[in-house]
Order: sequence, then structure tokens, then C-alpha cells
Amino acid sequence: MNTPYYLVDERALRHNLAFISDVARRSGAEIILAFKAFALWKTFHIFREYISHTTASGADEARLAREEFGSRAHTFSPAYTERDFDEVVRSSSHVTFNSLSQYERFHTHAGMEDISIGLRVNPEYSEIETELYNPCAPGSRFGILAEDLPVRLPADVEGFHIHCHCESPAEAFARTLQHIEQKFAAWFPQLKWINFGGGHLMTREGYNVQLLIDTLQAFHSRYPHLRMILEPGSAFAWRTGPLMTSVVDCVTNHGIRTAILDVSFTCHMPDCLEMPYHPEVVMDGQTVPLIEGQSTPDGGFPYRLGGNSCLAGDFMGTWLFPRELHAGDVLQLEDMIHYTTVKTTTFNGVHHPSIAIRHLDGSIEVLRQFGYHDYRDRMD
Repeated sequence: MNTPYYLVDERALRHNLAFISDVARRSGAEIILAFKAFALWKTFHIFREYISHTTASGADEARLAREEFGSRAHTFSPAYTERDFDEVVRSSSHVTFNSLSQYERFHTHAGMEDISIGLRVNPEYSEIETELYNPCAPGSRFGILAEDLPVRLPADVEGFHIHCHCESPAEAFARTLQHIEQKFAAWFPQLKWINFGGGHLMTREGYNVQLLIDTLQAFHSRYPHLRMILEPGSAFAWRTGPLMTSVVDCVTNHGIRTAILDVSFTCHMPDCLEMPYHPEVVMDGQTVPLIEGQSTPDGGFPYRLGGNSCLAGDFMGTWLFPRELHAGDVLQLEDMIHYTTVKTTTFNGVHHPSIAIRHLDGSIEVLRQFGYHDYRDRMD
């Protein structure tokens, strides 16, 4: 098929799902899918074989949970609005409020619909190094500080939601949990559940899964009445498929060669610029080495990879290719299914990648193709 397209590998996806399901069973925690990282609803029938619930960040994601996943969502938003809250209530089993003022404004409506109400709290501790992703930084807009909570919680509050990880190791969770308990354990007897948020990248190679399980089991032994919830996104779709792209042109400026692709980093891979991180690049079945630092190794052909938008900074790194690149060469940008697929834009009207899945028998099914009307109708 023609590039560009995201290619989900069903075998890899099922491997992650089975792994996460086993962690949930062994730890005693429920692990649910965060739509903010993965929302390809045409794959939800696969997810339902392994998990039962999802987490939403607002009305549209909650509706997706109800209509396409088949269960009501655990929903958190920094700020609900009157316009959207009816849909949130209709499509959610759990609703978490970011502030006491939001709770006061909406809790009565939520309570009328048999919804479990939670508060997001901020432990003021996180080991996330990239400030853009740190919800516990000083002055953060996320969560209620311990010093601002009443000694006695409102009678209809049943849970705490705490998010302070981003593709973090189990060791970070174990250390963070000490701060969570120090700050908030006094309120635990008043709760029914605690949601430890996302960012638990348990499917990454080298992740200390046993430590995660031991940490959760130990927490449960201390607070056996609390139902534990984790809501990772990346862990479900980690290394489940690439973004396939082709070289459109090659240009040289002051000795720097750039291969211009039929995709865009700012449009289709924004985390590469925001995080930032470099994708693994594969050509002709071989991984192409990334050049670290300023020196260029002898042998091979160094190229930056450039996107096809008008943003001057729409390019990444330098890779050492085994031969000169030409228009039509196909490159594979690995691990591009989580977050990228939900954060894409049509800036510049750049052609949006199709979405496909490789089934267990090796056949490829195109789930979605995009065209002019998708771009036009966003501004209709």
C-alpha cells in the first residue's frame, strides 16, 4: 500500500495485552486503557478480550468508551463545562474532579447517576525530568494539595486519583508511593479506591515488573479495603507498530543532507519534538544507526530526516545510512502507535497517514484512509 501509514501489529498488541492482564491478575490492581495514548476504536474488540474498562479525559473520549468499547469510562478532566457534563455523566462510571470548586459545581449532578466520585490530588513529588510532562511541578494546575483538603472528605467522595509518572520505571513508582502515603494516608480510610494514574511503562524491555507487582501487593496489604487502579496508555501500544514513510526528495545545505519525507514530525509525530526522542529508523529490514554528537563516522551516508510541513524545525537528528537515499525509498519509523495516532494534526493540509493493521495471519487490513474532506471538514 502507498505510504504514509501507521501499521499496527496485532501479534505485538496481543502480547502486550496478555502481559498487562497477567500483571493485573498477579498484583490485584485493575489496569485500564488510557485513550489519550491510544484510541484506535477499530481494535477495541481485541482489547475487550483482555480488559474491561478505559479512562477518558473528557466528554468525547467518554462517549467513545460507552459507544465503541462497550463500558462506561473512568473520566478525569482539568475542568468540566456545563455544555459537556451531561455526556460525561452519561458515559462514565467514575468521575474525578481536579479541584474542590469543580466538585462543588458538578458533584450533585454526578451523584444522581450512580457515578463513583473522586478527587485528583497532587503529592508534590515526581521524577519526570521533562518539565512539559510533569504534573507535579511547582504551580501545577493539576490536583488538590494535601494542605487544602478538609479533614473529613465530602460524603460522596469515594476515591483519589494521583498521576505523576511518564513512561517511568517501577522504581520511580515505589519511591513516589512513599510520598503519596506520607501526604494522603490519613484520608485512605474514607476512600473505596485509589487510581495511580498512567505512565507505568511495564511492557518496556528491562522494566522491573516484579517490583511493580510487589509494590502494589504491599500497598494492598496495608490498605486492603482500597481498590487499586492503574491507567497506562503507552504500555498497551508500546512497540506495536511503525509509521511507514517514503523519501520524497533529498536536499543539501552547507554539507548537511536532509531526506524530506511524506510525513511530518510536527503533524504526525509531535512527541519527537516535544519530548524529545528519536525514533528507531529501519530501511531494507536493517536498523539505521543514529549519529550521536557532532562527529560523523567514516563510511556510510549521513542524512537528517525532514518533514513536509513549512515549520523550519520539522526535522530530526542525523542517521548514518548504508547508501545514498533517493525519492521513493521506504523508511520505517518504529514504535509510532501510542500517542502519535491521537495527537496528529492537519497543519498545512499535510496528507494524513492511513491506519492499517497486520493480522495474525500476516494479512494487512486498511482501517482508515484520509483525504481532502477530512481536512476541509475540520473547519466546516
